[in-house]
Amino acid sequence: MTKLFKFTAIAEGVSYLVLFTNMLFIKPSNLELYKTLLFPIGMAHGLLFIGYVILAFAIRANQNWNLKDLFVVQVASLLPFATFYVEKKYLRNA
Repeated sequence: MTKLFKFTAIAEGVSYLVLFTNMLFIKPSNLELYKTLLFPIGMAHGLLFIGYVILAFAIRANQNWNLKDLFVVQVASLLPFATFYVEKKYLRNA
């Protein structure tokens, strides 16, 4: 289960960055391409986000996280690049 969370953390971080790239660089130059890519990228990111949050709760006991660690892991899902930090710091043994 920890390896699945590790994969999900990385995939969620990448999908977040791809979503930002779509908004910041593609939208101003090509509105039609932006609209075409928005739904699949947004849906993938949304599913990965939900999976990340659920899996964090599921592996909490296995990883011996206290409430502060769980809070940090959950807040990381909201910040760009933070899931990579969580993967490196909290999941190094996986």
